[in-house]
Amino acid sequence: MKFTDGYWLKKKGVNIYNAAEVYDVKRDDNSVTVYCPPVKIMHRGQTLGGPLLTIRFSSPRENIIRVQAYHFTGGTQKEPSFELADESYPLGVVETDDEITISSGKLCARICKRDFKIQYIYDGRLLTSTGNRQLGYITAPDGVYMREQLALDVGETVYGLGERFTPFVKNGQVVDIWNEDGGTASEQAYKNIPFYMTNKGYGVFVNDTGRVSYEIASEVVSRVQFSVPGEKLDYMVIGGDDMKGVLENYTALTGRPALPPAWSFGLWLSTSFTTDYDEKTVNSFIDGMTQRGIPLSVFHFDCFWMKEYEWCNFEWDERQFPDPAGMLARLKEKGLKICVWINPYIAQKSPLFEEGKQNGYLLKRQNGDVWQWDMWQPGMGLVDFTNPAACEWYCSKLQRLMDMGVDCFKTDFGERIPTDVVYFDGSDPIKMHNYYTYLYNKTVFKLVKKNKGENNALVFARSATAGSQKFPVHWGGDCDSEYYSMAESLRGGLSLAMSGFGFWSHDISGFESTATPDLYKRWAAFGLLSTHSRLHGSGSYRVPWLFDEEAVDVVRHFTELKCSLMPYLYSMACITAQRGIPSMRSMVLEFPEDANCAWLDRQYMLGDSLLIAPIFHDDSTVDYYLPDGYWTNFISNKVVEGGRWQHEKHNYLSLPLMVRPNSIIPVGSNDQTTDYAYGDGLTLHAFELEDGKLAQTTVYDRDGSLILKATVLKDGDTVHMHFNGKVNGLSVLLRNVFAVTQADGAKIKATGLGAELLIDDGLEDVTCVLG
Repeated sequence: MKFTDGYWLKKKGVNIYNAAEVYDVKRDDNSVTVYCPPVKIMHRGQTLGGPLLTIRFSSPRENIIRVQAYHFTGGTQKEPSFELADESYPLGVVETDDEITISSGKLCARICKRDFKIQYIYDGRLLTSTGNRQLGYITAPDGVYMREQLALDVGETVYGLGERFTPFVKNGQVVDIWNEDGGTASEQAYKNIPFYMTNKGYGVFVNDTGRVSYEIASEVVSRVQFSVPGEKLDYMVIGGDDMKGVLENYTALTGRPALPPAWSFGLWLSTSFTTDYDEKTVNSFIDGMTQRGIPLSVFHFDCFWMKEYEWCNFEWDERQFPDPAGMLARLKEKGLKICVWINPYIAQKSPLFEEGKQNGYLLKRQNGDVWQWDMWQPGMGLVDFTNPAACEWYCSKLQRLMDMGVDCFKTDFGERIPTDVVYFDGSDPIKMHNYYTYLYNKTVFKLVKKNKGENNALVFARSATAGSQKFPVHWGGDCDSEYYSMAESLRGGLSLAMSGFGFWSHDISGFESTATPDLYKRWAAFGLLSTHSRLHGSGSYRVPWLFDEEAVDVVRHFTELKCSLMPYLYSMACITAQRGIPSMRSMVLEFPEDANCAWLDRQYMLGDSLLIAPIFHDDSTVDYYLPDGYWTNFISNKVVEGGRWQHEKHNYLSLPLMVRPNSIIPVGSNDQTTDYAYGDGLTLHAFELEDGKLAQTTVYDRDGSLILKATVLKDGDTVHMHFNGKVNGLSVLLRNVFAVTQADGAKIKATGLGAELLIDDGLEDVTCVLG
């Protein structure tokens, strides 16, 4: 929020008390505390009253500096807190008469004492700073606040803050961290994350579960301002060798994404929301996909698997599904996984409402009544996930479904959380508004993990806060069936990825209304080249033959393509789980040194090596940017020179799916499922090898185990290959190389894409000579 009237004046009734100097310093083993009055103290009389800011510096992990600034420290309100992996990293401290330098790894904070200023420096490189007009305590007509303003450099661009559908670069925006059910077409967001990063290679995490207000180059155009109501502010500056390194350090602190099961990367099909369906309808969809040769991995039952007015009762509507256990068994015989829709709300008509009320499992008002309203379900209450008994009760209802054959849950909602309530554990209800979703999704994810085991659990979640990346997968919410909504969904996904989230999906062809056949086909290509892919909508079914026969071909084509790319996609997913680097990446994250990539939000990288530019126009054209080098279209095998913008026209079975030069893409032998042995019949596709530059790849199997490391080095006309691991039938396809005169340890096979080398099992080294 804004406190000033332009640059010189304050708003009416606003008083700002900024840190002016360091008056005193206290040190202990793990922290440095400085005491800062809002004026320079010239004589003792000035110490008799007025605010005194207490600022504590510590380091929860290497290359992270935590700043806790207080006005009053006597608050007793219980607040929820993010679950952080705080290791209390030891600080290095050097103090002189003029300054204090506090260091954690390569990151340091240099504090000027006399004229208060803090410079944050990483490996000798200035990241940002704050000064004597920035960090302070504010009184205003509506309450008190703590505020910080961190400097922005010329050309510095800001990213993240959750899944935001506004412009990808956040400069000039006003952002409030407050979860709302606002669709994908406004400044509201389902997933608000108080973390941003910039193209200078650092991040800032505000460690506050409540409403954090950002003015990003808006109130002061050369600064990022963030403020919180109350008497304290807690934030962390996070360094890294590059932008990926920042995300590694941030997710080491707040949590790495769990590795989703391989089957979850396949095509999901939903009943849609308000449509009519029963077991016969469901089977007609599933059998229709099989008859048309479209591989299907998951079937999802949306809200009306339960009886209307009773969400949630966690009971199948017997009018539509008289034999749910038998139905699920029959679906599983077809090779499908099952997902069902849930939310944390209990309607008054649900048999569970009275049970929850009597046992104290629902949120209450101050007078002890159950908090209720009529928005979404008449008379609904909310489960109180701060109550361990309520969590057990909620999970017991879901356990019955898992025992019946359900594999995972779509954890919808979690944003419309009231603040006039009393929590079981006494938590501040305002601070719980955003944090509620964390407890909700954590509860469900833990149950699924308990049943399915490590690397086999997931939810399909809409709402999130910091740390929720640990419970994948997240989808983009309620979007319109329009090209502009397809683009805004992508912006949201890119912003979420820059906030530490590794896996993301969206409703293919849009949720609201019904797409044209043209849009459906374009969105299908985009959706099936996202980490997770779901056909879902509101008032109409989303099976492709209801759009046109060509839509069937498109969905089949891109589903089979995704299945064949699973050795690559799942290996990228393993890296995401290990390091916190998202599988879906913005261009600036992958190419921070290329200034042209800073603002790109209509294309993205899927892992290290694949660039995707969805088509957002009904004239079949696309404009996209390629960084330097010779890029190859994976589908057409056409080579395009980068370092420039491209303008192309594509049919529905194509789009810019571009492979980065000097890349190796592991491709599987199965295009009918995402859940197969990736080391059986594996082909490594090598693209545009560059002299003297090592190309390499790693391949992980479905259990997350490493099965192959491969390196390829081109030296003139000679190509050296080294393999470490064990696969069953390995070949290397040198794309667009059509003549190999010699190959030691491999047989040569010509293909329409290039020269394929068939590697003997167990062979570690292969050398070939190009013709």
